[in-house]
Amino acid sequence: MSRRTILVTGASAGIGAALARVYASEGWNVVLTARREPPLRALADQIEAAHGVTAAVVTEDLADPAAPERLVATLAAQGLTIDGLVNNAGFSRVTGFLQTSLADHRAMLQVMLIAPAELSRLLLPGMVERGFGRVLNVASVAGHLPATGGDTLYGPIKSFLIKASQGLHLETQGTGVHVTVINPGYTLTEFHDVNGSRAEVSKAYPAWMWMTADRVARIGFAACEANRPQVTPGPMNTVLVALARHLPEGLALKMAAGHARRLARI
Repeated sequence: MSRRTILVTGASAGIGAALARVYASEGWNVVLTARREPPLRALADQIEAAHGVTAAVVTEDLADPAAPERLVATLAAQGLTIDGLVNNAGFSRVTGFLQTSLADHRAMLQVMLIAPAELSRLLLPGMVERGFGRVLNVASVAGHLPATGGDTLYGPIKSFLIKASQGLHLETQGTGVHVTVINPGYTLTEFHDVNGSRAEVSKAYPAWMWMTADRVARIGFAACEANRPQVTPGPMNTVLVALARHLPEGLALKMAAGHARRLARI
């Protein structure tokens, strides 16, 4: 039987790169996409050497509204059948809603909300037709918590991804396609370096609250294979999500405000 192939967005680092390695270790060929070609090439070489699978690289900027259709067309032109999709690409801006440019807000919405929906819509029909598919959406614990002032759009975008994933999970039941959303908490990646909050979060949150990207990726892979609708890695993150469901709104908002103050961004 030929190997399955999975497309991983935001694969140049962090959870995306870790998920690419996990799928490759399980015998999948991988297609890596992100804006930066050098780290993708390095990861592709590492994966092929370690696991004996094929790792293709397609550079693309999902902030471009035309990117999802262009990406899928490129894969089709290369004769690649995509059996799995990891929607992982994302970033945040913690400078405050009014201090963040409209262009950055638009890019966040495009990369983290519109692109996952479009890629899913473009690739799922083929998976359903073939009777096999995997879609793993990388959301966040933040999608279950009150939105944080200063990083105003991030949590709501992740909430959308969680709800959309749940709907797709139900819609694809019995088709051979699994749709799962994973909700990581604080994870040891370059995410907080990119948004400039590394020093603040390192001081505010102790080491035991952090997980490695490899551990998160392994949990996500297992949950998707088991066709679970969603998974939240780590006991502390599970507790946070449970608390968010039951706390009075006023208290939950106070906690979110405290988080924003710790980040010292608003």
